[in-house]
Amino acid sequence: MPLYDYSCPVCGEFSVMRPLAAWRDPAACPECGGDAPRIIGGAPALGALSSAVNRAHAMNERNAHEPRSSRGGHGMNCGCCGGGKLPGKTRKTADGGKTFANSRPWMISH
Repeated sequence: MPLYDYSCPVCGEFSVMRPLAAWRDPAACPECGGDAPRIIGGAPALGALSSAVNRAHAMNERNAHEPRSSRGGHGMNCGCCGGGKLPGKTRKTADGGKTFANSRPWMISH
């Protein structure tokens, strides 16, 4: 997120870090709470932040549709690193029929 400069008519200039989508919107003054228009004092400070600050801001901006995983690697049931499919109980006969090992045949289609 870039850092934008604003000028409050009562309190003076201040800077706020905001998303790119809100670059036109006025910001609330941190002292009086009034709307302050954005001023062009310089280019937005995108590259002036350290990598630790960038990581912290990225963590704060994470949305609910992108939950944080508690384990490394791929998500659940990714298929590539799970070691293959576990064998099921379904067995096929030579003529293409299905049979279920160690199951009751009358409970197949309930």
